[in-house]
Amino acid sequence: MDQVGAEAKWGMPGGGFGGGGDWDGSRVGLCARFALMKITLLLALFPMTCLFAAEGKPLKVFILAGQSNMEGHAKVETFDYIGDDPATAPLLKEMRGADGKPTVCEGAWISYLTGGPEGDGEGFGKLTAGYGSRRNPVEDGGKIGPEFTFGIAMDAAFEEPVLLIKTAWGGKSLYYDYRPPSAGVYPRSEDDIAKDRNKAENSGHYYRAMIAHVKKVLVNPARVCPEYDPAQGYEIAGFVWFQGFNDMVNRGVYPTLEKDSKENRFANYSVWMADFIRDVRKDLEVPKMPFVIGVMGVGGMNPGPDNVQFREAMAAPAAMPEFKGNVTAVPTARFWDEALAVIDGKRGKVKQMAHLLKTENKNTPNKDGTMTPAEQKAYLKEFVAELITPEEVARWARGASNAGYHYLGCGKTFAVMGKAFAEANLKMLEAR
Repeated sequence: MDQVGAEAKWGMPGGGFGGGGDWDGSRVGLCARFALMKITLLLALFPMTCLFAAEGKPLKVFILAGQSNMEGHAKVETFDYIGDDPATAPLLKEMRGADGKPTVCEGAWISYLTGGPEGDGEGFGKLTAGYGSRRNPVEDGGKIGPEFTFGIAMDAAFEEPVLLIKTAWGGKSLYYDYRPPSAGVYPRSEDDIAKDRNKAENSGHYYRAMIAHVKKVLVNPARVCPEYDPAQGYEIAGFVWFQGFNDMVNRGVYPTLEKDSKENRFANYSVWMADFIRDVRKDLEVPKMPFVIGVMGVGGMNPGPDNVQFREAMAAPAAMPEFKGNVTAVPTARFWDEALAVIDGKRGKVKQMAHLLKTENKNTPNKDGTMTPAEQKAYLKEFVAELITPEEVARWARGASNAGYHYLGCGKTFAVMGKAFAEANLKMLEAR
């Protein structure tokens, strides 16, 4: 069901304005003026939105799915960093209330299915911060993914209520975990069989879990969104896909090609992504549902060759003729925080030095193994002081909270990505 709308009929009572009999011109003119007065009064008393209620304002439903970066690993503590940049400071004001606490949307709700130590669970309620990665699916995790600012943008864009249905699990692939039905059952390799992994019965498990959860929520939207009006129904108005890392690093499913090859080693990802889009639309019965592909951008604007090819493969379905105007690829490399990435690189050198000191590496002062743990610690302290400035230490503490493959856990990055996904989805809706 895309949309269920209640019809309302408006009109003047039939049978004329008075009793029967012959009418002269003056009485007809008087009657006409009286009718006009009644219509004018109605317009004054009732807003135009009520007069045209037949058009309906169904609940707007948006689906978000993917792996760890759709979960989101940006801690709320990094929000202040968003305000340091004049370009994003206005966005921070949308993310916080007058009390300085994260915004709680009045017109947007969320259902979030994710995993935890005890298995999958659902968190739901009014959209606010805390619906990022969670240790316990039903408890605020203190983090955000792209859902927070995506929902804020949609709440601002629509008068009617907004419902986000998010399903995300870390470390999941498209080739196996989210494998769409049209791709067939994943063909296990000899290595898969030897290591007893990627069993056929679990091929596409997370695709099925995603679809099942969406349908479960939509059986009774009021359970999650109390403002849902059954008379108006709902409309599935968009889908955002944000995933990729586990596919990009897999050399078994996507083998390295010859050095002079012109092919993209990730070409199958494009095929399966197109299958995914078609299957989701079919299973949810929304043939032209706007679909946003969040193109992985870890590494920023200077990625390695594999990263470049993978980004191209992710974005490729948006250029297919059948998806013209209803699938949009949104590059996220432009949202990568280069300043934090530089610091992350230096922190990596510190970790490497700490390891080398313990292993008596010939390129360290402890090559003969005579340094005590205390001496190693003292040396490492000096090494850090020479490598990383106090300003960089402060910037890192303010803006980062995770590793590079999670966009450094930077709230600013996730905030602008979520807004960009919403803008792309809205643009497709406006063009329909």
